[in-house]
Amino acid sequence: MQRLTPTLRHDGVGIELIALIRTILAATKEISFRVSQAELAGILGSTLDENIQGETQKKLDVVTNQLLKDMLLECEFVRAIASEEEPNSIAATPNAPFVVAFDPLDGSSNIDINGAIGTIFTIYQARGDVSDSDPKQFLQGGRKQVCAGYVLYGASTKLVMTTGGPTRGYTLDRTHGGYLLTTAEFAVPSSTQMFAINMANQRFWQAGFKAYVDDLLAGETGKRGKRFNMRWNAAMVADVHRTLEQGGLFAYPSDNRDKEKRAKLRLLYEANPMAMLIEHAGGKAYTEQTAILDIEPTDLHQRVAVILGSQDEVETCLSYLADNQ
Repeated sequence: MQRLTPTLRHDGVGIELIALIRTILAATKEISFRVSQAELAGILGSTLDENIQGETQKKLDVVTNQLLKDMLLECEFVRAIASEEEPNSIAATPNAPFVVAFDPLDGSSNIDINGAIGTIFTIYQARGDVSDSDPKQFLQGGRKQVCAGYVLYGASTKLVMTTGGPTRGYTLDRTHGGYLLTTAEFAVPSSTQMFAINMANQRFWQAGFKAYVDDLLAGETGKRGKRFNMRWNAAMVADVHRTLEQGGLFAYPSDNRDKEKRAKLRLLYEANPMAMLIEHAGGKAYTEQTAILDIEPTDLHQRVAVILGSQDEVETCLSYLADNQ
């Protein structure tokens, strides 16, 4: 099995970007260990604080965010960082070539039950037309990402990443402490009979999405004429990973619960990196109107609806939404 660095060199990745990726992955190895020791180390449970999203922070949220911050701020190739847990972007090394955004621990609700959780990250070229600390460093369309990936902390620790070529999969080998290439190229099946959606939100969805899910649930006797199975991990990392491995549709549509937050997932450090990974594996990734990677962001913590996965199923879902506008 090939190690990470030779694979990146084969993909034409420059030495500075390789060094930055290795810095991120060094942090994920430490996070993987902390996750495995969570209850033994006394870092389960919630803090008394809320993050910028208005969400109660878990102790592991704080630990993982600080680990990534500390390591990235010391990396000479990082000009600025942005995190789900931080209100603003943070300047790092002046005139460095890259900026990094991340969700330090996706799936926080799963922490205390030993469920699936992960780290999502994305890298852009730094902008020369704004200051290092300006959030506009990160207001770049998703197609400008030079690297996108996530690490899933499960039965094994998995890295899934693209640097503009194929979406590749790696597994952390604890015998020598490195990530080894275990999936040379993901290929999302174009059709599927599996979907991942939080059904508890059904009553808040728009009519088109309700109609789409009703027909999925009707199975062989319904309009679609085939049985669909639902899977839901309550962690985007885990649900997208299954979609990459087996096909399927992952969706977190807009809803009408809160007029100020019509969508849940953040564009910069959740939707964009996952969309890049899915597209580079042959799938599709859309909001309810447009390709996620074509969105020009306007805010550091901007939220968007997400529909991604098997190409045929994404197109079918979008057709329901178009018919019910």
